[in-house]
Amino acid sequence: RFRIARILPGHNQEDLYRAPLTEVGVDARVGDYVLEIDGVPLRGDDDPYRLLRHKTDPVTLTLNAKPVLEGARKTTYRPISSEEPLLYLEWTSANREKVAKLTNGRAGYLHVPDMGAPGIYEFVKWFYPQVRKQGLVVDVRSNGGGNVSQWIIERLDTKLLGTRFGRREHAGTYPGTVFHGHKVAILNETSASDGDIFPHMFRKAGLGPLVGKRSWGGVVGIGGQGPMIDGGSVTVPSSGTNDVDGRWIIEGQGVEPDIVVDNDPKSVIAGRDPQLERAVEELVKKMDAESMKLPKRPADPVKTR
Repeated sequence: RFRIARILPGHNQEDLYRAPLTEVGVDARVGDYVLEIDGVPLRGDDDPYRLLRHKTDPVTLTLNAKPVLEGARKTTYRPISSEEPLLYLEWTSANREKVAKLTNGRAGYLHVPDMGAPGIYEFVKWFYPQVRKQGLVVDVRSNGGGNVSQWIIERLDTKLLGTRFGRREHAGTYPGTVFHGHKVAILNETSASDGDIFPHMFRKAGLGPLVGKRSWGGVVGIGGQGPMIDGGSVTVPSSGTNDVDGRWIIEGQGVEPDIVVDNDPKSVIAGRDPQLERAVEELVKKMDAESMKLPKRPADPVKTR
């Protein structure tokens, strides 16, 4: 028989990260035997995906804590087309928890998967809730590129110009949204296109060091030329990336990190992330050397003199 070994957690308030077996009313538990799918018996020498392929709402599972039908229960759920978003959520959530643990809650973490709509979504979702942290790990490993890196650089490069206090102890900032803390970026061999450009500009803007492996090295932009009769398409190289003096940069070379760290297979299999660990180490050094906490509320001004 097949058993449920793991149920991926999700954020069920977001459709992208909906985890079917964790939704309200779905009675499925780790360790349950899956005896039937939509009433069709499932045995250990069968293929469960044969019974799950192309399914629509709802799917009914026959489950039991024991490998017998006697005493079994049925539960229904709404399937999803891919578990990839849930695996991604699990990975980024674990990274965030690891950074918090290694820094005693002083530093935040966010991953930007690409430089398009999904990347903006993740950046907005995680940047603003962590904007009062003293440090931030910006992870662009395997970033698939796009065209919004400059928007993210602008947000990260905003400088604290002043503070504001009302009746409460906590400081407000001017501008109203600014990350006043140390930063470090992580990149790897599959940080590509605008995912190449971002770490280069992160370092050029003086935002912090780069940790990881040399990026992919492909920053010539392409333009579409319309569809083909057979349903394919043609793209044409249309623009390159240059420095302020006009020199061609990054293409064919990639971006070299300041600190080279390899996520070797042995460490990854053991559940470690040497690149993330090294990035946090750099962040802790900077936070310990220079605290960038916002000031406490000063005494009330005296206006009677």
